[in-house]
This record gives sequence, C-alpha cells and structure tokens, in this order.
Amino acid sequence: MDGRTLARLGAVIFVSIAVTATAIEMTRTDETPPNPVPAIAAPAAPDPLREGQRRCQRLGEAGARDAECLRVWAESRDRFLGLDRERPSTTPQATSPAPTSDDPVSKQTAPATPLRAEER
Repeated sequence: MDGRTLARLGAVIFVSIAVTATAIEMTRTDETPPNPVPAIAAPAAPDPLREGQRRCQRLGEAGARDAECLRVWAESRDRFLGLDRERPSTTPQATSPAPTSDDPVSKQTAPATPLRAEER
C-alpha cells in the first residue's frame, strides 16, 4: 500500500467516526425538565451588621476612629472566622491614648547613614 492510499483510508475512518459520534449526540435526549422553574430567593430580613458596615463604609477614613464601626468590624471578623460568641466581648478602644514624650515609637530618629566600609 502506498502512502496516498493509506492517508485516504485514515481520512475515511476519521470522517466515519465523526459522523457516527454526531448522530449519537443528536439522538440523545436531555434529562432536564422541559420548563425548569427558577428558584426565587425569599427576601431576607435586613441584617443590622450589614447596615452597620454600610454606615462605616460611608464614613470613610473617619470610620477607623468610630467606636461603633470598630465594634461592627470586630463582630464581622468574628462571624467570618467562626469564633465563639459566648466569649467575653473585647472591643478595641475608640481612640488610642496620646503618645507621651517617653514613647520610643513616636520619637523622631535621625536617618541611618552608612559607615565608610559600607559605602559603595
């Protein structure tokens, strides 16, 4: 058998398999109901936590200092993490105390300058 005949035979086999697969797929029936009824979700009761989150979102940057927003965010975080609601509530302080002059975090430090050996 020469190469041309072998190629034609392969093409005929490929086309016949494709036609057979198409015929089988076209005669197959779907197992879904003819008119599926879409599921309509019942309107949920308004969630006070979500309303609090929306209010804090509208506050913008001021929400980070609002005690109610801090409480809402803590409750939202606890709900997301699945933490126990029975534990004592620890709400963060609304405002942090003013730093004193002894506070090492608030002290201004001079920028670090490289030593002679480190200069390049």
